[in-house]
This record gives sequence, structure tokens and C-alpha cells, in this order.
Amino acid sequence: MSEDILHQMRITSRNHDVEMNEEIHNRALLMIEDMCYLMCGSLLVRLGMPAPNREMNDAFNRELEREREYDHQELDLVVQTNVPLLNSQQKEVYDTLMKAIDDGNGGLYFLDAPGGTGKTFLMSVVLATVRARSNIAVAFASSGIAATLLEGCRTAHSALKLPLNLQTIEEPTCNITKNSAMAKVLSASKIIIWDECKMAHKRALEALNRTLKDLRNDSRCFGGAMILLSGDFRQTLSVIPRSTAADEINACLISSNLWRYVKKLQLTTNMRVALHNDTSAEEFSEQLLTIGNGQVPVDESSGLISFPNNFCNFVSSKDELINNVFPDIISNYKNNEWLSERAILAPKNKDVDDLNYVIQNKIIGTMHSFKSIDCVTNEDEATNYPIEFLNSLDVPGLPPHNLRLKVGSVVIMLRNINQPKL
Repeated sequence: MSEDILHQMRITSRNHDVEMNEEIHNRALLMIEDMCYLMCGSLLVRLGMPAPNREMNDAFNRELEREREYDHQELDLVVQTNVPLLNSQQKEVYDTLMKAIDDGNGGLYFLDAPGGTGKTFLMSVVLATVRARSNIAVAFASSGIAATLLEGCRTAHSALKLPLNLQTIEEPTCNITKNSAMAKVLSASKIIIWDECKMAHKRALEALNRTLKDLRNDSRCFGGAMILLSGDFRQTLSVIPRSTAADEINACLISSNLWRYVKKLQLTTNMRVALHNDTSAEEFSEQLLTIGNGQVPVDESSGLISFPNNFCNFVSSKDELINNVFPDIISNYKNNEWLSERAILAPKNKDVDDLNYVIQNKIIGTMHSFKSIDCVTNEDEATNYPIEFLNSLDVPGLPPHNLRLKVGSVVIMLRNINQPKL
């Protein structure tokens, strides 16, 4: 890291005679400490590393500085450019939210917005407007992918320090102390946005409510803060391991006692369809809404629904599915643009692994195996967990024990290695 800083200094100063020095080494320590503080709330001296030379308050206020370091002139230009582009529904929601922010009375809002209605665009304009005024606007999302769509957005679990065992705690709270930097950020925020909230367990929202009441010393809902939830409950809900449909409904935000305080906002105009004037896309969008609204007959014995004949292309086997989605993959497996336009989704990891193996076999080249090293951390328990048993376990979120790849295979990184940003 110090060498990289030295390299950047040589480029910036156009002086290749700059040598490694204590200042550069100290700057690297500062960067490491900033990341450690944002991720785990600890300074380097507590982690067994040398402490950088700086004011103690600098690391503490880094979280607050992060929310204030936006270019206000650039954001003001974004607002002036994009507000006129809002359609009538988006403008109505925008005006409602900005009035609530200006009034300063807080409130809990939910933006119901099916895919394609311009929810992300609208929220980006709201964030830019608040930040352009030199105020703090915080954005969270329930998934890493959703967090990348909004400027300065992070995953809710990372930013709020939510407990991992939310489902087993009756009254959870966020692991944020009153004297922490994040406490300052949440207390000073003009608006807190939580995107894709429908994926979150209701206790996550309740934990935020308790925490904000404590941090703001305010007994009102969410401590009087302005909260905007957004998402589409027709899509993926909170995942509850080994649960029934009733368990999932009970875990949903709508089942929370806080939901009665929600003021609902809505976007219904599908901008993707309107801009492209595609009648087939419009019909498909309406079919999705019909299914999501529960207006399609359900087979009582299986709980399944039947798709309309024109809903999609039906296949009879996995091989036919692969050939339809990845035709002539031998000639295109190195074409990134071609690959980015297609994907096969499956509800179970086992199906994904099987499909990936079949597709990789179609690619020319030798299959290479990369096996994980599995061991028991507690040596006293080693005899109870043979290596062969550990090798048989494929943990969700981690590569399989035997990762099989060919040169040119596509690999997706799912682990968040930059927590301060996500």
C-alpha cells in the first residue's frame, strides 16, 4: 500500500525521484486504520499494529466526513438536470418527500415501485437534493447489488451493525453506541433511505427504530427521523431457513407493528416500457403485476400457478434450456458483452452447480480442480469431524469444496471485501 501511495505521488508531482519516507508509511497506516474503524470500530493499536500519527478525533469523525465530502456544486447540477426529467408520478413523490424533509417532523414512508417505474432514479435525485444543500442523507440497501445503484449507499447489515441472529432475538438493536461516528451520522441525517426493504426481516426495521429513539433521545417513531423505505413486495421477501409460508409472512415488514405508521407512496408508470414503446414488454409487465398481485389461479394441492402460453419460452429439459440461453457457447464464451446479456437463474444452489458444470463441459479446454483446505479449529473436536465429512459440505456464499474451472470460465465475486463502501 505504501508503494502504491509512492507511485501515485510520483505521478501527481511528475517527480520520479521521490523516495519512500515516513510520511508515506504513515499515510498507509491512516488508510488502514480508517477502514478498520469503519468495519469493526477499532483503532490499529487495539489490533496489534503500530498507530499512525494523527489527532485521535480524525478517525472518529471519518464516518461523518464521508457523508459530507460530496461536491455540492456537482450535485446541484445533477438536481437541476434531473428534476425536470421526472414524470408526473415521480414529481409528486419527490415534492411530498422534500416537503416532509423541509418540515423536519420526520415520518415513515414506503415507496411501492414495481421494476421499471424509475424508483432508483427518483431516490438518486432525492439524495442529490439533500446533499447539495450541505445536509446529510443516508442510504442503505438489503443487498450488495442494490447498494451499488445509489451513490454512497451501503448494505444495511454493514452500516447499521445489525445482529446476525435477528430472528432469534425478541427485541434486537443495532450495535451502534451513542458516542460512535455512525451515531452522529444517523442523528444528523435529514433522511434515511432503505432500498429493497422487503428483503429485510421485520426485526431489522424494529432494531433501527429502537436505536434511533435512543440515539436521538426522542420517544417518537424512529426518534423523529425521516425514513423512506422502498421496494416491491411482489418480489423476493425475507428468506427464513426451514420455514413455512406463514413464517415468511410473519417475518415480513408488513407484519411489524411499525407498519401502521407508514405513509404509502406509489409509482405505477413503467418507464422502461414507455420509453421504448414496446407492446410485448408492456404485456409482459402487466402479466408480472397480475402474478405479483395474486390474481392468477393457484393449484390448491401443489400451491403452484400456470403461466400464460405467451409469458415465456417453455423448454422440456435442462439441455434445451442451456442451448436456448447459450447457443454456440464454444464460439462466444470469451465474449463478455454476449455473456452479460444472458443468465440462467435457479432457486437452489444445487441446480446452479449442475447447470454450471454442464455448460463448462461445452467449453474447449482442460478442467482444473481447486480444492478447499478444510480443518477443525478446535483440535479437541478433530476426531468428531473427519476431513472427508468437512469436504462434503458446500456452504452457501462460499465456493464448493471442489471448484472446477476452465481457462475462460466466468467467475462472480459475491463476498463484500470493501465494507466501508457497501
